[in-house]
Amino acid sequence: MKTKTSNSLLDNLLESLPQLRSQVYFKASLKALSHAMEDLVLKGDDQPLVIVNFHQQHFSSQGSRRYQRMAGITDQVYVMTPQGANISNNCGLHSAIAYDENDDLAQDWHLVIFGKQYCACIFCREFASPIEAISIDRARQFEGIWTFERQVCAQAANLLLERILDYRPDLASRVEVTRKIYGLTQRLNNSLVESNHNGNNFNKGVAQRIRPIDAHQLFTARLVNYLQSSQYRQLKAYRNLFNKERLERLTNKITAFIRNSLDPNEIFQTAVREIGQIFSPCRCIIYPDDPSEITPLIEYEWIADDSLASLKGESWQIVSYPLIEEALKVSETIIISDTKQDLGIKTNPQLGNLFAEWEIRSFLLIPIRYQETLVGILEIHHCGEKPYTWSDSEQLFIKAIANQVGVAIMQAQTYSNLEVVNRQLANLERTQSNLIAIVGHELRTPLSTIQICLESLAEEENIPIDLQQSMLQTALEDSERMRRLIQDFLTLSKLEGNGVRWQIESTSLQDTLDLVLSSIQGRKTINHLPKIIQKIPAKLPLVQVDREGLTEVLNKLIDNACKFTSNDGKVTITAKVMKSSAPKKQFPKKSKAHQMLEVIITDTGRGIETNQLETIFQCFYQEEGFLRRSIGGTGLGLAICRQIIQKLGGEIWAVSQGKNQGSEFHFTLPIA
Repeated sequence: MKTKTSNSLLDNLLESLPQLRSQVYFKASLKALSHAMEDLVLKGDDQPLVIVNFHQQHFSSQGSRRYQRMAGITDQVYVMTPQGANISNNCGLHSAIAYDENDDLAQDWHLVIFGKQYCACIFCREFASPIEAISIDRARQFEGIWTFERQVCAQAANLLLERILDYRPDLASRVEVTRKIYGLTQRLNNSLVESNHNGNNFNKGVAQRIRPIDAHQLFTARLVNYLQSSQYRQLKAYRNLFNKERLERLTNKITAFIRNSLDPNEIFQTAVREIGQIFSPCRCIIYPDDPSEITPLIEYEWIADDSLASLKGESWQIVSYPLIEEALKVSETIIISDTKQDLGIKTNPQLGNLFAEWEIRSFLLIPIRYQETLVGILEIHHCGEKPYTWSDSEQLFIKAIANQVGVAIMQAQTYSNLEVVNRQLANLERTQSNLIAIVGHELRTPLSTIQICLESLAEEENIPIDLQQSMLQTALEDSERMRRLIQDFLTLSKLEGNGVRWQIESTSLQDTLDLVLSSIQGRKTINHLPKIIQKIPAKLPLVQVDREGLTEVLNKLIDNACKFTSNDGKVTITAKVMKSSAPKKQFPKKSKAHQMLEVIITDTGRGIETNQLETIFQCFYQEEGFLRRSIGGTGLGLAICRQIIQKLGGEIWAVSQGKNQGSEFHFTLPIA
């Protein structure tokens, strides 16, 4: 952070008034103060002297209009701007002074208001930009003073008037009138001397009236301090963001470099070199995890100084020490800020001697993992005289690099399994083709039927009433089929995207089951349904579920059982209380043992092959090819049931002895 040291008007003011002490202000604070001071003029009935020097980053057309409005209130307005700003030397409403852009004034922020009822001034110059390499306008800093003190405001006004005359000698008579009106004199012996004419009575007359401004100054100072503290907090946040952005850029750079290689040796060597050059931690080492080697040899190392002892080729048994071994089991990162003061090291003299031998004062270890598989160890050693504390952002950066190294290592191994990947892609392509075919078939068939029925009713006039009713019923049934197909797609999409809002409540299984059976029997005639038997205990406890979700599951499972069971078969529905040692997945309750209700739907239908008992819960699974199917459907029903049951904290599975042996569908629900 480099500050300006040139001699400016601020230096002259501080020299003439030694009691003043400059401070550092954020641009946002000065902007707020400037607007407040301008409002004093715009809202007041005084006719003060107003002198403003627009900082090169502060000038705007809006600011220009504000000062033109002030010129309608008082004829003593002077506006100073760098050459090239959109204010001419004669704007008609107030005096405008254009100065050289290379003048120190271009870096200054001046505003002086000197009136009969009040006075205030800001006298600052740009101090520094707080964050290098990032342009944050609100965080710019200025050094200087702001005050309501009349003596300081008068001296500041004099300094600005003198500088105005340097650029606009033609304003000498106007400036002289200004001095007389407001009692401003030339500076003598670094102090202000009051004039014996017009301004003398002005200063004496307002001496008593300006005393209450002290309370205003205290109030304003409090507000400025609050604004300044907010700006400091914001600046701290900017710095954190800048550091995070910097580390993120470095992460991306190193990641791209590592990912371009499929050679594990090159990946490890690149990682230690890049991490070492960024942090200069004295020593950075990586060694692969090999279960066959109790004490691995260090192959990959970066050291900051050749005078530092090298571990390359040495046997390194750090992870075999109980302290490190236990820490690895419970933590992803091991950090010892000071190996000489750490209590764990003091209780393990052998480990302490190892650190002392290799001059390790601060120690950081991160395991390199890929999907919980340990593939290597990354260590950073700080060997200085003083301990070093790694910041949270540095830890995240190093951990990110370690993760990328793990990914790159596993990526190199993945290339050896391209045949598996190709088979998966082929399966995916077949699934996509089946999806298009199934959806097209399932939509086209009912749509064609509906179209034929409606066209017949529209074109044929002498169709018997009973045939008309039959056609309408067929059209309605197929439209319902299409509606349920589309609804299944929407439901599955919401479930997979966590877009369903669950209304968890205590619900009776019997009541929900009665509602579902009534709906199924309403859609189909009794002759088209197998015999449905309920064996639900009378005093069954309530379940804690979403009622609509439970209705959907029961509806689909019972409908499936009826669909794959002949009319002379039967479907049996039973339920029982079971205890599960595993905790509930989503809606835990405080109880000693988690009780679950198991619901079983058994049918005497065509059954399921034992090797397909898990596959049937996949999306778009069809036991028969879509062109050879004897029963319609998209294969979404069981996938939807599994999603709902799992979201409700239960499990679902199927049991069957094979073809034509019937099947059982079990699912569990948490008891209220």
